[in-house]
Amino acid sequence: MTLLDGKKTAAEIKEEIALEVRELKDRGNKTPHLAAIIVGNNGASITYVNAKVKACERVGFESTLIRLPENTSEEDLLNEIAILNIDKDIDGFIVQLPLPKHIDEQKILMAVDPNKDVDGFHPTNVGKMALNLPTFISATPFGILELLERYQVETSGKHVVVLGRSHIVGSPMSILLSQKRKVGNATVTMCHSRTKNLKEITLQADIVIAAIGIPEFLKADMVKDNVTVIDVGITRLADPSKKNGYRLVGDVAFNEVAQKSDFITPVPGGVGPMTIAMLLKNTLLACQRNN
Repeated sequence: MTLLDGKKTAAEIKEEIALEVRELKDRGNKTPHLAAIIVGNNGASITYVNAKVKACERVGFESTLIRLPENTSEEDLLNEIAILNIDKDIDGFIVQLPLPKHIDEQKILMAVDPNKDVDGFHPTNVGKMALNLPTFISATPFGILELLERYQVETSGKHVVVLGRSHIVGSPMSILLSQKRKVGNATVTMCHSRTKNLKEITLQADIVIAAIGIPEFLKADMVKDNVTVIDVGITRLADPSKKNGYRLVGDVAFNEVAQKSDFITPVPGGVGPMTIAMLLKNTLLACQRNN
C-alpha cells in the first residue's frame, strides 16, 4: 500500500511555484497577486482563508484579504467583486464559501470575472473544462489529478467510481477522468444518494473517489483488492481521548480499506493540502495569462 501524501506533494508544488515567482521577479515581471473575500465569522472558512494567505507568503505572492461582516448585503458584496474585477493588480480572487444565507451564492459566483476566477467555479470556466479547453480547473479536482499523475497511478482504461455529484468535486472529477488527457481515458460511473446497488458498483472500481461528506462511509467490503482510493471528505468527530476533543475523518474507513488498497489518501494530509497548492498554481497561471 502506497500513501498518496498530499502534504508532501503540495510542499513540492509550492517550491516549484516559488521558483517560478523568483524567476518572474528577476525578469522584472509582475508578482502574482491573489485576493480573497470572506463574509462573516465561519470558523472553518477563517482557518482556510488564513492558510491561503500564509501559502501566498511562502511562494512569494502578494495577497489581499477582504473581511466583511455577516450582515453584509448582497449588493455590497457584488460591489466588492466589481472592484476586484477591474483592479489590474489583482490576478485572481476567490469568494470564500459558504456565504451567509441571505446571499445568493450562484449570483455571486457569476459576478466574478472568468479570467480571475482561480476557483474555477464560473460557468464559463466549467464549460471550458467540460470541453477540455484551457481554463482554470477548480482546485480540488485539479489537486486530485496532480496526485494521481505524480504517483503514476494509471487511469487509462480503468473503471473509476465517483461517490458524490457536487459541482465542486464529483461532477468535474467524472468529466475530467473520462477525457482524453494524461490522467484520464477512464470509464467513469458517478454514484449518488439515488444510486441502487451501490456496493455492487464500488466492487467493480479500480479507482474510487469518495466525496459525499458521510464519515467513514466506504468500508473494506465495498472495494476489491488493489484498489486506489481518493478520500475527499473531512468531518470532525467528537473524541474525548484527543487533546482538542475531536478527530478528523474522511469518507473512507481508512484503517480497513487501506489493507486492500494499492494507493490511498489519508485524512488529514491527503487531498486537503493539494487544494491550496492548486489554487496557487491557478493564480500563477492567471498572472501569466493576464500579463
